[in-house]
Amino acid sequence: MGRLRALLVDLTPLRESRDFRMLWASQVGSLIGRQVVIVAMPYQVYVVTRSSLAVGLLSMAQAVAIVAASLSGGGLIDRFDRRRVQLAAKSVGALMSLGLALGSVSAAEPVWLIFVLGALGSGAMSLDQAASSATVPRLVSRRLLPAALSLRQVLFQGSAIVGPALGGVAIASLGLPAAYGLDVLGFLPSAVLVARLAPQPPSSAQVARGWQALLEGLSYVRRSRILLAIFIADLNAMIFGMPTAVFPALALSVLRIGPGGLGLLYSAPAVGALAGSLLSGWVTRVERQGAVIIGAITVWGLAIAGFGLSGRLLWVALALLALAGAADLISAVFRGTILQLTVPDAMRGRMSSFNLMVVTTGPRLGDLEAGVVAALFSPVVSVVSGGLLCSLGIVVLALLSPTLRGYRASGPERQPTPSSSTENTNVAPGGIGPTPRSP
Repeated sequence: MGRLRALLVDLTPLRESRDFRMLWASQVGSLIGRQVVIVAMPYQVYVVTRSSLAVGLLSMAQAVAIVAASLSGGGLIDRFDRRRVQLAAKSVGALMSLGLALGSVSAAEPVWLIFVLGALGSGAMSLDQAASSATVPRLVSRRLLPAALSLRQVLFQGSAIVGPALGGVAIASLGLPAAYGLDVLGFLPSAVLVARLAPQPPSSAQVARGWQALLEGLSYVRRSRILLAIFIADLNAMIFGMPTAVFPALALSVLRIGPGGLGLLYSAPAVGALAGSLLSGWVTRVERQGAVIIGAITVWGLAIAGFGLSGRLLWVALALLALAGAADLISAVFRGTILQLTVPDAMRGRMSSFNLMVVTTGPRLGDLEAGVVAALFSPVVSVVSGGLLCSLGIVVLALLSPTLRGYRASGPERQPTPSSSTENTNVAPGGIGPTPRSP
């Protein structure tokens, strides 16, 4: 029983830090609501246009908005109270969903309006997530940061399972206005909980503005070997190892499981990631975090390659996708931990935004790579070659980056700052000064 308890997700951050509890709980409604919108918008665009191209362009518009918000919003997170940034971003996101709800009442809602509201809402939510991520190290100790990030992953993965299902039921039974309305309703408790956080003012009065803040952040990434390594590691995993673009072809022509089985392929990685986050009690005891990232991405790539070779064995395919999802979860937890602990607090907003940009654009580039290879050869070749290249790529990165290969969790603990608000007076901010996806 003791061994099982040691494997289960560590709830200590929730017990010891009141503000982390507030922040964690605030994400429940907003994440589920956002997942509902992610289902509703493509559905609405397709119903109106009957064009898959239009749905793809919607995704591209959202990606552009997320990149723009990541590049411009990081400086705002570092310049202003992070609590207020979250409230402002949540408010904009809720207003965009309210606009979508009101517009969907009319069958004649123009598609361009869906694109505009959807893009602005996605940009606002990316700013909210980056500000939330940059706040976490202020609320828990360095030792508990991996556990705190695992708890956040429980929310991310759980909402990725519950939200789309809830969205589908809402659209089918109540219609699009109700689906968008769920996101608006989720804003209310989320905003109340964030408002109850202790003030999270900027740690420095000398934060750059505008383009200078962006250039300062990019310069910091360029000079930080460990940040470059974890960003490249994630891009390698997503560009070569993300096979979702060929799921429809595999479901219909290889596995022959139809639309119902296709849904299982999409959900299997999230199920594996959720299981991994629920069994993450061991993460606070890991010293060689860089080596774990290398191992996790290697497993991700091999599991994806194995999925491509599973033939018509659906249960094998689903098991390997779930394993890949769990491996990706482990990589995300430790990449996020390294990012938050090696970046000074005055730079965390920008680095969290850059990380979100990498996490968001990587899978889309992966969809493009998988689609091109599938068109040139076959869906199976696309998946297998991508998985193997992913594993090979992380091995090459490990050989070229001794910083990543040798990164260890040990380091000095910082003293609490006035912006930290916890029930345990020994809890300190996570940053240790100059010297990872959920985000």
